Amino acid sequence: MKQFVYNDKKLTKFIKASGCAAKLDPSGLTQSIAEILEPNAKILSSLNSNEDAGVLMLSKDLALVQTLDFITPVVDDPFLFGQIAAANSLSDVFAMGANALSAMNIVGFDKCNFSQEILHEIMAGGKSKIKECGAILVGGHSIETKENIYGLSVTGSVHPDKFWSNNTAKVGDLLILTKPLGSGVMSTAIKGDMASLSQIKEAVSIMSQLNFYAIKACDGLEINAATDVTGFGFLGHLSEMLNERVSFEIYENVVPILKSAKDLASQGIIPEGSYKNAEFTKNLCNKEANILLSDAQTSGGLILSVPDKDAYKALANLKNAGYERAEIIGTVKSKGEFGINLV
Repeated sequence: MKQFVYNDKKLTKFIKASGCAAKLDPSGLTQSIAEILEPNAKILSSLNSNEDAGVLMLSKDLALVQTLDFITPVVDDPFLFGQIAAANSLSDVFAMGANALSAMNIVGFDKCNFSQEILHEIMAGGKSKIKECGAILVGGHSIETKENIYGLSVTGSVHPDKFWSNNTAKVGDLLILTKPLGSGVMSTAIKGDMASLSQIKEAVSIMSQLNFYAIKACDGLEINAATDVTGFGFLGHLSEMLNERVSFEIYENVVPILKSAKDLASQGIIPEGSYKNAEFTKNLCNKEANILLSDAQTSGGLILSVPDKDAYKALANLKNAGYERAEIIGTVKSKGEFGINLV
């Protein structure tokens, strides 16, 4: 990993000038998508559960997986920002249990206030993550903007019968979360110069870690459902995994959360989007949840719904693959009064 350069005044300006792009809340996004998507025999992914990526059948043995995402800077170092943004974009392909094949840059850059060198570093960081998972950078598109943004359009592949959906959990499954929560709080603290260097390094390490290795860790094991945890927070994305047959029992105190995020959240350093996420899920839960379960994540981990027979093997494999904070955080129960029960 490149050396941190947080004392560089020019780079500090980089993150502060970029601000924070407003996100649609989950209800707004669901309504907007529902109005424009149309069923098609070639579309294999669900149109009504906010799947992480689209899956399009090409043949009986091959399906195309497509996604795109971009974010504003969450750290001052442009190379590290590029890595985090790329990991965040690639994650949606991995959340479908698919391999990434190619990627294209999506760039909005303020060339009036920042040098070409910074833009190069952002894209170099992104390329390093594309190469790490075996994908190929094939081009991209850039525009001049007042707010810096970077991300990827990613194409992947998967067998039509083997991709992971987000709303197909089965009663008796165990739920695994592969990364700790808290990156939303940490990003807010970094932007406000309220995080220490050690806290920043920990957050960057989590956000830049690819979910690619989780696919390899689960090879040969049964995965009934999966999603990744990003802007809607843990509970928001968990709610998208519900179906008419199941509810989730979540061991609230077992859910891994960065200690630095807990400390900063206790001081009131919580992104606005996290409160919107909590409002969206409150009626699905049996009680009020820790706000960090709604923390708006950047490049968060995967939630995997795994049959009991494979869950502990999956957990061991994930820890060996580098997801040291992975935990079994709940179980899938028969449909009850609440979709999400915190115990």
